[in-house]
Formats: sequence, C-alpha cells, structure tokens
Amino acid sequence: MTIKTQTARAAVPLPLNTILPGDCIDVMNSLPEASIDLIFADPPYNLQLKGDLHRPNNTKVDAVDDAWDQFDSFKAYDAFTRAWLAAAKRLLKPGGAIWVIGSYHNIFRVGAELQTQGYWILNDVVWRKSNPMPNFRGKRFTNAHETMIWASKDEGAKYTFNYEALKELNDGIQMRSDWVLPICNGGERLKDENGDKAHPTQKPEALLHRVLVGATNPGDVVLDPFFGTGTTGAVAKMLGRDFIGIEREEAYRKVAERRLTKVRKFDKSALEVTQSKRAEPRVPFGQLVERGMLRPGEMLTNPRGQQAKVRADGTLIADDVKGSIHKVGAELEGAPSCNGWTYWHFKRDGQTVSIDVLRQQIRAEMAQ
Repeated sequence: MTIKTQTARAAVPLPLNTILPGDCIDVMNSLPEASIDLIFADPPYNLQLKGDLHRPNNTKVDAVDDAWDQFDSFKAYDAFTRAWLAAAKRLLKPGGAIWVIGSYHNIFRVGAELQTQGYWILNDVVWRKSNPMPNFRGKRFTNAHETMIWASKDEGAKYTFNYEALKELNDGIQMRSDWVLPICNGGERLKDENGDKAHPTQKPEALLHRVLVGATNPGDVVLDPFFGTGTTGAVAKMLGRDFIGIEREEAYRKVAERRLTKVRKFDKSALEVTQSKRAEPRVPFGQLVERGMLRPGEMLTNPRGQQAKVRADGTLIADDVKGSIHKVGAELEGAPSCNGWTYWHFKRDGQTVSIDVLRQQIRAEMAQ
C-alpha cells in the first residue's frame, strides 16, 4: 500500500490510508459526515510548563515545549477542545466511538466537554506506565499514568466491543480498566535526522493494539486527528483497519510516511479475533424442541439436581414455576437473572450434556 500526503477535500470517497495536512478542525469539517467507525485522539496536553527541567546531573529533560502544545489560557484551550470534539462527533457513524488520551493537565477538561456535547462515556482507562520518567524535583508524585476516555457517539449507541478478544489477550482473564504497559522507548522510539526524538509524546504500539483489537473490526475506518508520527496508522494497517491521519506539522508527517511504508498488514487468518457470544446468531430454545433435538416431556437438570420438564412451546415447568429456560432457572436460584443455556443439562447415552451444545450445533449449521 502506498502512503502519501494529499490536501483534504470534501469530495468522497474517503481519503483512506492517507495523511492529510492542515488544521485538524478544518480537515475534519471537510470530510463526509457519519463516515468514521473510531476516532483515537491524542490532543495537546496544554502542560503550562514554566522554565526548563533538569535531571540531577544537570542535563536538560526533553519535555513537551513545542508550539502546538501552548495555549494562551484555559479558555482558549477549552474553545479548541469544544471545536475539535464537535467536528469529531459529526464524523462518527451512529455506532462509532472515540478514545481520547491525556494527562491530568487536560483530560478532565476534555471529559467535561465530551459529556456536554452528548457523547456517552463508557469507561475511563488508566494507562499505568511500567517505566515512567522520575519526578526529578522530588516535589510531587512520579507521574506514572495517563488516562484514556472511551465514549460512544450517543447514549444507547451500539458500539463495538470485542470483549472475548480482549479477554484472550489478557490470558483468559477479563480485561480491566488499568493497563500496565511501558512507554515508547528503545527501537520503537522514532528519531529525526539529528538522532533526537522525532516526537515528544509518541505512544507505544501496544497501547493502540489493545484499543483497536477491542473497539474495531477489520475493515473499519479509524481517524486520528493528531496523527504525530503515525502510531495509530501503523497499528491500524497491521490489523487490517483503514486509517485517516491528520497532522499539521510537516516534520511529523515525513516521519510517519517513512514509518508506514515499512508496515505490513497481517494475513487474513491472523486478523480474526475471538468473537463475543453476544455477536453470534440468536437461537430460540423453542427451535431445539421444534427440530426434535429435545422432546416435549423430556427432563432437564440444573447443577443442584433439580428438574424441569420441557413443554411443547419451548418453555419449562418445574413445580409451580413456568417460563423460559432463563426465568425458571432464576426462580429456582432465587436470583434476578440466569443464563439458561449454561444452567440446564439433559441426558444422552448416560452422559450429562449442556443444552448449549445443541445451540452451538444449530449455529454451526447457520454458518455453513
């Protein structure tokens, strides 16, 4: 795939897998409405630095002191935040979502504006840095984390969340909202022609890998309005997602272009991830009865040995309790809800088998 820089235009089709130069607000406003699946944004932190910072050996710390991170006041920063978030929301599809990363300097102001504009916050995720920069002055805690806000376009939107894939990525354990990952260093840290850091806040690919695996699917379009040296684009390309990058600084665009030409997309089989069971086709319990996989009058058993009789309409009856496999299970357990598919079992050839085996059999047939 050829990576190129071009001037943003309002015309369709989308300028996929392209770095667009210019102000992010102007460029976003020129793109087609409701065309983006996911936005990952790493906006200026507005650090408000006062003077240089030095290590104990008197060497200067290469901090974020670039012009793009400087604003005259909180009011100016808030106006900027309001404008780019409004432009971003216009671009998101109905089921689209946004991730915004920041530090304590800006993330709370961004979060408030997200809610003001009607985004629906799904989670805040703490990226805990396993190798943070020390606090050289010893006057505050070591700043060892950044915060990401994940929000859908609107309340009630059907956003993408690959729960099972993230669980597998986390060694079979439910993914938590605190992620321990190292900062970008070593060979991953990009350098300019002088051998200096190409960008002061380059994010590690591991962070974007987790975001994109969890919140997008192959073929989705990912927009990064603060593209920098292209971490979002590099990971999107590897994972079979399309990207659009917006970057004002020419020096960053050149580094990103070189980087992206070296990135290879994973093969198709490697792009597939474990799907959530909720995404699988719905199979009514009554269909098992209709097809004779279970017969009216057949007895199902729960983990405590209690029994329920299958009825012709796909409901169960146990003593005086009647209803769906979920309702009867919940009543017997005295619980507010119950997953009847994993709760009930039947007998075949002397073996106790979960009724979910029959559901999976039907699903397998549907997939053929």
